[in-house]
Amino acid sequence: MMDQIKLTRRRMLKQTFAFSAAAMMGRTLTTEAQVLPLLQESMHLMMIGDWGAKEPKAQKAVAKGMIKFLEKESIKPEAMLLLGDNFYGSLKGGVKSSRWKEQFSEMYPRTHFNCPCYAVLGNHDYRDDSPRSREAQLSYAEENPGTRWTMPDRWYAFDLAVNSKPLVRVVAVDTNWKDMGEKRVKKQNDWLKEELARPRSTPWLFVMGHHPLYSNGKHGDTDDLIDEWGPLFKKHQVNFYFCGHDHDLQHMEFEKLPTSFVLSGGGGARIREIEEMKHGPYAKAIYGFTHLQITPEQITVQHVDANRKRLHAFTKSLDGSVRIAES
Repeated sequence: MMDQIKLTRRRMLKQTFAFSAAAMMGRTLTTEAQVLPLLQESMHLMMIGDWGAKEPKAQKAVAKGMIKFLEKESIKPEAMLLLGDNFYGSLKGGVKSSRWKEQFSEMYPRTHFNCPCYAVLGNHDYRDDSPRSREAQLSYAEENPGTRWTMPDRWYAFDLAVNSKPLVRVVAVDTNWKDMGEKRVKKQNDWLKEELARPRSTPWLFVMGHHPLYSNGKHGDTDDLIDEWGPLFKKHQVNFYFCGHDHDLQHMEFEKLPTSFVLSGGGGARIREIEEMKHGPYAKAIYGFTHLQITPEQITVQHVDANRKRLHAFTKSLDGSVRIAES
């Protein structure tokens, strides 16, 4: 019976819109020639996942692309979101490892990323050099005052503001349920329920983690996250869920769900081909990064490759309507 219920639920959530227009919980999804132009007075965020590869050739290419993008557009980001798998392989030396300098502070220099870099843990951060890598990431900021690296706990929440006015509430979560242990999973889920229900002063609500709820990539959908967090995201009108894990770039919208699902996993680890394009409107296996431009009324999200070519972009308004830029 439970399997039948889950199957029915999957069918109900199946993507049904066309790219021209669709009714989605009172929302409209349309395609248009342009999206919101870059505005200097907006809040700008940069985002990458799956970036700390053992062989950083692709990571360097993506980082250089980000730097050139910021220079060309004269953008100074207010924050950078790091979506997990921050260090593949060994982090020998822990907080003293040379990889912090080579693959973080110099790779994303303060000259262009003079902002907090909010990070979550990925499965490789748990498994490749456990527990050294995980514990080093959690304690690095405390042992290195002034660093931009920000990971105060396995899960946490923070506000982002423009001109002292709160604009976004971001809830950072640990999606590594297989490695966390049952007690810690329950503790986080209880915390998440309380956090999402908490009154907030921001128009926008984000959740960021490593594993996707939905994905067209190799790992596919994560049923446990869909079942546990999907109803919470809907109940509390979460505007965006950002994640990595699959090594590609994706954007997914679903009938009757208020959340836009954005996957940014092209930060440097070897890309993997898309398994099946079952969720739209966009998925591509390519190295790249994601840029967010945020105003109180709307948010523009764009996936950009290492050569600064815009691959996919859309604008979402507070009423939930989504406008996709023509490629």
